[in-house]
Amino acid sequence: MRKIIVNTLDKRSRINRNIYGNFSEHLGRCIYNGLYVGEGSSIPNINGMRTDVVEALKHIKLPVLRWPGGCFADEYHWKDGIGPKAGRKRMVNTHWGGVIEDNSFGTHEFLEFCRQVGCEPYINGNLGSGTVQEMSEWVEYMTFGGESPMARLREENGQREPWRIKYFGVGNESWGCGGNMQAEYYAHEYRRYQTYCRDYGENKLYRIACGPYTDDYDWTEKIMPMVKDFADAITMHYYAVPKGKWENKGPATGFTREEYYATLQAAAYMEELVTKHGHIMDKYDPEHKVGLIVDEWGTWYDVEPGTNPGFLYQQNTMRDAMAAALTLNIFNSHCDRVVMANIAQMVNVLQAVILTEGDKMVLTPTYHVFDLYKCHQDARLLGSFAETEDVGGVADLSISASMDSEGTVHVTAANLDADRRLEIELEALGMRVNSAAGRILAGDMGAFNDFDHPKDLEPAVLEDIATAGGRVRFMLPGCSVAEITVR
Repeated sequence: MRKIIVNTLDKRSRINRNIYGNFSEHLGRCIYNGLYVGEGSSIPNINGMRTDVVEALKHIKLPVLRWPGGCFADEYHWKDGIGPKAGRKRMVNTHWGGVIEDNSFGTHEFLEFCRQVGCEPYINGNLGSGTVQEMSEWVEYMTFGGESPMARLREENGQREPWRIKYFGVGNESWGCGGNMQAEYYAHEYRRYQTYCRDYGENKLYRIACGPYTDDYDWTEKIMPMVKDFADAITMHYYAVPKGKWENKGPATGFTREEYYATLQAAAYMEELVTKHGHIMDKYDPEHKVGLIVDEWGTWYDVEPGTNPGFLYQQNTMRDAMAAALTLNIFNSHCDRVVMANIAQMVNVLQAVILTEGDKMVLTPTYHVFDLYKCHQDARLLGSFAETEDVGGVADLSISASMDSEGTVHVTAANLDADRRLEIELEALGMRVNSAAGRILAGDMGAFNDFDHPKDLEPAVLEDIATAGGRVRFMLPGCSVAEITVR
């Protein structure tokens, strides 16, 4: 019998709902055929946005969506994506697949998609190949409500009132595809660019600086003293690659048990990354005024055979669900510093929560983890402890616990062992337990949903959960994720 102890009197930081954000880039079939099919499509849509995708994202309470990249952001010129679609510029997407980008999905379309879903837009500006004027005018175009050239242009394009835009990133991966800059140079550029990203009226920008890639602690050390008074947050990017080799990452399906645990080990490395970057941030920002945003994370494998290598399309299995559960638990535990995270990517790319093919849609195991974990959004993190054992180089049990505004306790628990079931006894200190219920996602480590079998893996009611003596007992099969509600 394994023990989980939750201390309901140990209330910690609020778990920012934006930890459950997503990322959408002009990459492969993420935007086109994924989010957007066009107004004339036979696929059900509202203003060109796929109705099935919108409804699925509303169900998991998607809080924030990042766009237009990624590497694409630093070659994206926003004026190419406004105005009548017939007159928009066509370009080659040099980063992803060398395909034609017709710019039919631009600023207006992205903000319409966010409106339909009910999520906050997070826009990434072009610092790499763009100008200060271009970025400044984009902010003015979207958010200025007075008389100006950009406000008039926005009205001419059908949007009289300004949008409310909070989250704005100044450059993406500036250490790599966003310009191959050195830390000090980027920090100087960031300070210059953000100066002209102005707050108009009641719209207050939350300015986001490009932080490190993985374990580049030197980048964090160098930019923090330079940007801390000018940025609300810095970013970090990390992908879990099972073999640690970009040239041979291994398949998304048909993997070995060794690769399963290697992937979870790679995902668990997020704990060390967030902790060490957080320590550096603490040195320059002890009051935690600057947040950490992990706006690209997820598993990354070799693409599916026969698909365009530049489209980064991979299937999504229970292995991905376990990696997602583990990672989200890590973010929750660091919610005093981690204020947002954006899984890469939302549809049809990398660790997607949704896959589409024509008029068909599949909700992946990763999607269902986000469904199980939505209970943590804006709840208070609670102190918790789980008895664990090592399996395949990782702790076999990963948990989070939180209390919502009504006093209900939610515990998410992932049994990372591929085979062995765990009998759990949960004790909630400081509260009288009257009832408990749960939902669970379970399956073989290599199981997945596809277009012929879209519902093989779905959350089910957790059976045989019982309360006795103020404690809750339940069982987690191998390779499973559960959400337990305690009242």
